[in-house]
Amino acid sequence: MSTMLAAPPLSVSGAKRGELERLARSSSAAHRTVVQAKALLLAADGVANYEIARRVGTSANSVRAWRKRFGIDKDSVARIWRDHELKPWKHDTFTISADPDFEVKLVDVVGLYMNPPEHAAVFSFDEKTQVQALDRTQPSLPMKRGRANTMTHDDKRNGTTDLFAAMNLATGEVIYDTKASHTAANVLSFFKLIDLHVPRHLEVHVVLDDLSAHKAPTVRTRLADPKRARWHLHFTPTSSSWCNLVERFFAEITERRIRRGTFNSVKQLREAIELWNERWNDNPKPFVWRKPAEEIIAKVRRGRAALAQVKSATAH
Repeated sequence: MSTMLAAPPLSVSGAKRGELERLARSSSAAHRTVVQAKALLLAADGVANYEIARRVGTSANSVRAWRKRFGIDKDSVARIWRDHELKPWKHDTFTISADPDFEVKLVDVVGLYMNPPEHAAVFSFDEKTQVQALDRTQPSLPMKRGRANTMTHDDKRNGTTDLFAAMNLATGEVIYDTKASHTAANVLSFFKLIDLHVPRHLEVHVVLDDLSAHKAPTVRTRLADPKRARWHLHFTPTSSSWCNLVERFFAEITERRIRRGTFNSVKQLREAIELWNERWNDNPKPFVWRKPAEEIIAKVRRGRAALAQVKSATAH
């Protein structure tokens, strides 16, 4: 006749036992917490898992899980994280483009960045939409020794504007405008502005995303006109804003001017954007693309393979 071996008594320090006893007597703690505390005290006394389950009204598997978790202290967890170079308190975001023409578009755009055509002006274009004119609910405190400039965490919203920008990739200069929205008509109006800034003997190449307003019939019709034969649009892959260099310019103006500012009207916001852009163009800084398309494509392929494995492992 065989006998079932009980698990060894759970090792519980005096301080932990006191905490468990308090929880087991509690009338305000959650029911599950009270049951767990009672089960762990019985486990510390050497009671078998099945008997513990019977006494507290749960399953033996739950008792085993509670025992296992309680045996892993924070120092053990920290050691495991350190040994495996894991940092669960940090996280990165990612999106792998599902564009079926991802590689073709990426090669086209990166090739334009790294080997621009002669006798041409190359621009990176996009809109920064819904830029908010935010004012603070209280005046900011000035910077002084030992204290940074401070502002209230809450704000008042005074309307929005859309910032249109096209960065000349050779010079870093930015053609810009602010508009109430980003309709096809507004896109077409901005393209006309670009056209006015480029000498007639140069071709015009524009990197942009595939927003519907960028590909609207009115835009296509105008650019198809033989008079606009010098115009060439290069669309970035879907969900790949990171490969549009003007996004780095938007990050600069957002961090250094818009986010730090207070604006009591859309007019004041637009004036601030205009002044900042004028100062930028006084001493423009072109952004340089350095990573070849082949390296990016290889990385994306690895990402897709890893994502497929995760999906396969979690499929039910």
